[in-house]
Amino acid sequence: MGAKEGFLQFQRELPISRDPKERVGDYKEIYEDFPEEKLNHQAARCMDCGIPFCHQGCPLGNVIPEFNDAVYNKEWEQAIQILKSTNNFPEFTGRICPAPCEASCVLGINKDPVAIELIEKNIAEKAYELGLIQPNPPQTRTGKQIAVIGSGPAGLAAADQLNQAGHEVTVFEKDAKPGGLLRYGIPDFKLEKWVIDRRIDLMKQEGVIFICNTDVGFNIKAENILRNFDAVLIATGAQQPRALNIKGSDLKGVHFAMDFLGKQNQVIGGEIQENPISAKGKHVLVIGGGDTGSDCIGTSNRHGAASITQLELLPKPPKQRTVLNPWPEWPMTLKTSSSHEEGAERVFSILTKEFIGNEGGEVTGLKLVDIEWMEKDGKMTFEEIAGTDRVVPCDLAFLAIGYTGPAQNGLLEAFGVDTMENTLPKSKNYQSSNSKVFLAGDMRRGQSLVVWAISEGREAAVKVDEFLMGESSLPQKDESFFHVEDEIAGIE
Repeated sequence: MGAKEGFLQFQRELPISRDPKERVGDYKEIYEDFPEEKLNHQAARCMDCGIPFCHQGCPLGNVIPEFNDAVYNKEWEQAIQILKSTNNFPEFTGRICPAPCEASCVLGINKDPVAIELIEKNIAEKAYELGLIQPNPPQTRTGKQIAVIGSGPAGLAAADQLNQAGHEVTVFEKDAKPGGLLRYGIPDFKLEKWVIDRRIDLMKQEGVIFICNTDVGFNIKAENILRNFDAVLIATGAQQPRALNIKGSDLKGVHFAMDFLGKQNQVIGGEIQENPISAKGKHVLVIGGGDTGSDCIGTSNRHGAASITQLELLPKPPKQRTVLNPWPEWPMTLKTSSSHEEGAERVFSILTKEFIGNEGGEVTGLKLVDIEWMEKDGKMTFEEIAGTDRVVPCDLAFLAIGYTGPAQNGLLEAFGVDTMENTLPKSKNYQSSNSKVFLAGDMRRGQSLVVWAISEGREAAVKVDEFLMGESSLPQKDESFFHVEDEIAGIE
């Protein structure tokens, strides 16, 4: 513990963001650099608690008080060693993680929590600046060949771990560049893609092979992969978007959010000339109140939309925790993102009824109604409020209401992986019904956070290593975690 009374001396402080009117003119990250002296003060706020609840909040089990202490003492090499012992990609999570660790910070009981995510990002960037992150290929190889299908955060984490264990790892990616959701889902104003490229180049120098523009099951048959590799890990994400089953949802101008966001990232990355979905001058409705919906708002603002309205089925959350949502639970409070700050109307407790279109089959409006939430028979339900039906203008609608599971393209069946009724694959300790095939990430556990995907990739790598070698020296969570994960995956 560096500063005994740091949490009393210093207030929580975060980087200054660029003016919203300025930043909507580009897709650069919105935050300015954070001075090292101020970062030192933020690290000093960590109390090095006897029971660090931040560990509970972090799916990776990051050793947070220890790296905070190293930052306070400006021991950057020690800080990055501590951080990378549990997290393969702190430069990613330090930018885009919702920071469940901060929600669990003991200081958050009666003060603002420690700025853990900010500290994590700056440890990574300082380590790159000082040359503390260098290619570190394994000194010996096992001769085992592993195929990783999908290069999102779960696939990348698994590939990194398995490569460090000495296996020959080949990552197959259907898109033009590696990164998965990181590259083709998260906007550049939250995660510029040079950050991904820097890490991919490092992994290539360490021996990981990336084969892009290859859709396994189509360009390459599953039987060829099974024949040529000693083990297969599938980490293709939860790519099946949840549909909005109301009349008119097939009209022109109604799109899944990721179709819009992914194409925009391709434009910025130079893969295509223009986004086929343009929000310029249009009345945009974003259906869904989560991060993906927020990303649609930020991107639509940068297109120059005439208006943007975000619709949420659930009631407006409180600004502060309630007695039913105590620390250290995740705070069910109102979140205002940088995209909201740039301009959008937010409407809560709204039920969408029907998209209205013109003779040309284009969407022109959305019929909706206010609802009232109530408890009935021990469950929360809602009723429509009479007289509140109305039609609002809509030239463009984005559905950002989550994902139902893996893409239904026959990939799992081709590898002999059994699925459950909810379409998620059956697994036990990350191993599928085909003993040679392992699973990780959102496609195994359902839609979740990037930090959970990295954790999944790391843990799956341990099980692949054990399958091939009989034992594994790779770091892993306590075995009790696996019982919880098996319940998630539907295994008794």
